Amino acid sequence: MADTNDTEQSQGIPEAMKVPKRRGRLSIVWIIPIVAAIIGGWIAVQKILNKGPTITITFRTAQGLEAGKTKIKYNGVEVGTVTAIILSKDRKNVVATAQMAADSRDLLVEDTRFWVERPRISGGTVSGLGTLFSGAYIGMDIGKSKTERRAFVALSEPPVVTGDIAGRFFVLQSDDLDSLDYGTPLFFRRIQVGKVVGYELDKTGQKISVKVFINSPYDQYVNTETRFWQASGIDVSLSAGGVRVQTQSLASILIGGIAFETPAIAPVSAPAEENTVFKLFRDRSEAMKLPEGTAHDYILKFEQSVRGLEPGAPVEFRGVKIGEVVSVNVEFDPKTFKFSVPVKIRTYSKLHNMVNSDLSKLGEELNEKNFRESVDRLVANGYRAQLQTGNLLTGALFVAFDIFPNAPKATVDWSQQPPVFPTVPGELQQIQQSLTQLTKKLEKLPLDAIGKNLLETLDTLNTSLLDVDKLLKGFESQVTPELKGTLSGARRTLAAAERSLNSLDSTYAGQDAPVQQDLREALQEVARAARALRVLADYLERNPSALIRGKK
Repeated sequence: MADTNDTEQSQGIPEAMKVPKRRGRLSIVWIIPIVAAIIGGWIAVQKILNKGPTITITFRTAQGLEAGKTKIKYNGVEVGTVTAIILSKDRKNVVATAQMAADSRDLLVEDTRFWVERPRISGGTVSGLGTLFSGAYIGMDIGKSKTERRAFVALSEPPVVTGDIAGRFFVLQSDDLDSLDYGTPLFFRRIQVGKVVGYELDKTGQKISVKVFINSPYDQYVNTETRFWQASGIDVSLSAGGVRVQTQSLASILIGGIAFETPAIAPVSAPAEENTVFKLFRDRSEAMKLPEGTAHDYILKFEQSVRGLEPGAPVEFRGVKIGEVVSVNVEFDPKTFKFSVPVKIRTYSKLHNMVNSDLSKLGEELNEKNFRESVDRLVANGYRAQLQTGNLLTGALFVAFDIFPNAPKATVDWSQQPPVFPTVPGELQQIQQSLTQLTKKLEKLPLDAIGKNLLETLDTLNTSLLDVDKLLKGFESQVTPELKGTLSGARRTLAAAERSLNSLDSTYAGQDAPVQQDLREALQEVARAARALRVLADYLERNPSALIRGKK
């Protein structure tokens, strides 16, 4: 019964079951910190991944730079920020540390350039005006190298031409800089096609190399025969055709400029290579002058004033230019104790080719032997050099070659280097020499002897007249009355002749005779006139413009 009751009782009690252990739930308050941590980690990872390289830029001065504010820009786009500025170890420069953008890694190569952008006026252009309001920033120009770099030295001046402009660089050599500067424009047929990007003095101190950039497609017009010249200001020329005024543009008048052109008669050639060196001429006329034949140097020695003769003055043959003056010096000969002015000239052998009959073609180049023979042939026929006045207003002189048939015999001194070529005096000097020779000849006239001979002749004639008068008196007593009147008239005529002879005797006899005194006074006047003309010739030689302006 008991078992039955227990069974009944056990059937009424629920059976125990094993319940698994319940896990704890995350509280909702932890969701926000977890999300914040995830976002912060993502931001940190992104910042690390997007962080660009760090570079250093060395500047001469920190003027305009400020850590944490100064930006680095390329084409107006911000690509970096200056984070720190310190002095260099030698304390001569400053080093700026900059944090660059992540996408600027490919921009930081060997030839990348940096500079401080400030307001500037150079070569007629104004740049950096925006920095007056936004402040200075660091400009950047991307290079073309493939080698990466992290330390740079900034430019002292902004580059005139950046790497993204198509064109080519060329080098022009000149004796002086004149009015050229950074940014000075270049003109081709009065169109601005480039700029001056830099200049430097060579090691010898004799030449200046001017680097220019010519934009594409105008750079294709520069070949090995192209001529460059300074087109600064206004070019005024006076010729037989009148007054000509030339200028490239208003900008070239104010700030200067350079123009280039290829002569029409120059041989056709391919475009010049980049960085080809050209000569920079002073003006267009000098640039377009094409020398014909081989250049030869000579020395011309003058014993007169060469005031007004400058290097570069033309050397002409009957108005045709055949060379130019190279230098003018002074020379002293201790043996003769005389001064001379040696003038070095440079001529071309075209004229000498024309007189050389041994050549079958005019213009064929001469060898040294034939060349000297042709020059000697010219000199033997009176070929000489002479100084002449080219401009009465300025007093400028030039060297003129011509044929002087009456010139004294002379030869070229080929033993000297350069050879010494014979010369003749200038026109004014010839007039002076002629007057001096005339005065000397007049002074050598035997005036006393001439007067004495004339006196003796008059005495003889007077004696003859007295004898004739006596003869007529003897005939008068023996002739008829009709002839007495005739003889009386003859005697009166003889008396008049005798009085005339006595008058001539008193006029010409002795040193105090009036005629001799008048003749001496005339000779003195001629001598004074010669001296006055000599003074006038000297003055006009020094001041030829006095013929137009008058004496000061």
